Amino acid sequence: MERPTGDPVVATPYGAVRGRHEKGIAVFRGIPFAAPPFGPNRFRPPVPPEPWDGVRDAGAFGPTPTKPPYSEAFARLLSDPVVPGDDCLNLNVWTPEPGPGARLPVMVWIHGGALTRGSSAVPVYDGGSFARDGVVMVSFNYRLGVEGYGLFPDAPVNAGLRDQLAALRWVRESIAGFGGDPDRVTVFGESAGAISIGALLASPYARGLFHRAVLQSGPPESTERDKVRRLVRRMAARLKVPATAAAFAEVDRTALAQAQAEVGRRATPILGGPAFGIVVDGDLVPRDPLDALTEPGAARDIDLLMGWTTEEHRLWLAPTGLLERLDRLGPVAVAGAMARCHCGSDVPRGYRLARPGVPTSELVGQMVTDHLLRVPLHRLADARAGEAASYVYEFAWPSNVPGLGACHALELGFVFDTADGPEAAGLAGPGAPRELADVMHSAWVRFAVDGDPGWQAWDATHPVRVFDAAENPVVHGPRDRELALWTAAAPRTGTPAPVGRRPGAAIRATSRLPAVRRLRRRGADDGDQLAG
Repeated sequence: MERPTGDPVVATPYGAVRGRHEKGIAVFRGIPFAAPPFGPNRFRPPVPPEPWDGVRDAGAFGPTPTKPPYSEAFARLLSDPVVPGDDCLNLNVWTPEPGPGARLPVMVWIHGGALTRGSSAVPVYDGGSFARDGVVMVSFNYRLGVEGYGLFPDAPVNAGLRDQLAALRWVRESIAGFGGDPDRVTVFGESAGAISIGALLASPYARGLFHRAVLQSGPPESTERDKVRRLVRRMAARLKVPATAAAFAEVDRTALAQAQAEVGRRATPILGGPAFGIVVDGDLVPRDPLDALTEPGAARDIDLLMGWTTEEHRLWLAPTGLLERLDRLGPVAVAGAMARCHCGSDVPRGYRLARPGVPTSELVGQMVTDHLLRVPLHRLADARAGEAASYVYEFAWPSNVPGLGACHALELGFVFDTADGPEAAGLAGPGAPRELADVMHSAWVRFAVDGDPGWQAWDATHPVRVFDAAENPVVHGPRDRELALWTAAAPRTGTPAPVGRRPGAAIRATSRLPAVRRLRRRGADDGDQLAG
C-alpha cells in the first residue's frame, strides 16, 4: 500500500480540519462538535461551535471535561489524562480512507467512568486498530459529574447525555467526509458509556443516528432523582452556596470538582450511596430505559451486542482491601448486600448452594453484580428474542495483576486491540494474551460490518460467548441457575424482593450497622465513585 503524503485535510460543517497520518491511518483529534460549555453555556444544553476560517489543526487531543482525579489506589490501574482548556466538547476520528467515496462502517465510542471521570483521550481507547481493519472510529468527550448530570431547579437535566446526542448528530452530518457511512453507525460503550447507550436507545431524539449498539458492563437504567438531588445539596452545603445552577456556575470549576469528589467519596457500585446518573425527564429520557426497551417492538431495528466480565466487582473491592473486610464481616456483609439489592434471604441462600465454599466477598460481589447488571441484560435479551438480534458475551480471562481476576473494564484493551500497551497493562498486567485481543477485537469489527459477531444470537437456549483466552467457547445458560433466583424473587426485576417476603426493617437497617458504616468509610478512604 502506498504511504500517504502530506497531512490529511477534511471539510466539516464548521470548517476544515488537518489531521495526521499515523501508521498508514489518518487521525484527527480535538475537533469541536459543540461550543465550550462554560460562561453563558454552563449547565445549558450544548450549542453548535463557532465556525472557523482556514484549516484548523487537529493533531492533538482537545481539552478534557472537568473531573476529579482517581484516588491513588485506582490511578495505578486506570489512566485518565487531563488536557486543560475550555473547548472540551470535542471528538476524534481514525480513518483508513478519508474522503466521501469510501462509505466504510463507523464505530462511535462512548467512554465510561461513572459519569464523573474518563475522556476520549485515554490511551487504551486508541482507534488505530479499528481503522486498520476497515472501520472509521470516532470517540468524544461529554460533560461529567455535576456539570453534566446535576439536578437543579433552574437548568435542564441530562446535559451530558445531550452532549452525546450532539456528537452523534455531528457524526450523522460529517462522517462521510472522513470515509464513513452515516447509515452504518455502531455505538459502543462500557460501564457508564453502556448505560448512556441504553438511554439513547430508548430516546426518541436518537432515532436514526445509529444502527447497531454494544453495551459492555452497563445496563439500560435511570437514577432516582432524589439520589442526585442529595448529592447536589451536599455539594451546595460544602460550598456554602444555594443548590441552583446559577450559584454553581459562579463557582470555580476546579473547586466544584473537588467538592464533588468529597461528597461522593463513599458511594461505589457495590456499596451504593448518592451518585450522579441519567434521570427520567419526560423528554430526552421519557421513561426508565430498561422498561422502555423491554416493551414489544422497542428499538427492534437495532442489533445489540452486550455482556459483562466474570468478576466485575473485583475492580472496586480488590485495590482497596475491601475483599478481606467483606470476608471478615461474613453474615453482616451478606445482610448488607440484601439491603443493597432489596432482596430476602432466599437469594443469598441460593448463591451459597450454587457456589459452595466461596468467600463472602465473592458471594456478595456476584450477587450485587447480577442484581445491577446481569439480570437487566438478561431481561433485555429475553424481551428481544424472536424480534431482533441480540448477542451476549462474558469476558472470563483473569488479569495478571494479583487479586483483580476478570474484573470490570479489563476487556477494554482486548476490544481496542491495545492490550499490549503500557496503559492497558495497569489492569491486565504483563503478558496479556495477544490471541485473545485478536479474537475479541475481530468480533467487534464483524458486528460493526455485518451485525454478526460470530456466534449464535440469543434465544431460549441463552448462548453466551465466553472469552477465556483458551477455547473461547459458546456456553448455553452459564448463569441461568443463579439468575433464576431473581426471577423467583419477582417477575419484574424492578421489584426484586421475593414475592410475599419483602425485606423488613431489620434488613433495611443493616446499612446503618457500625460495621457496614466502617466498610463504606474504608471504601471512601481508598476510592470514590468509580466505573471503568
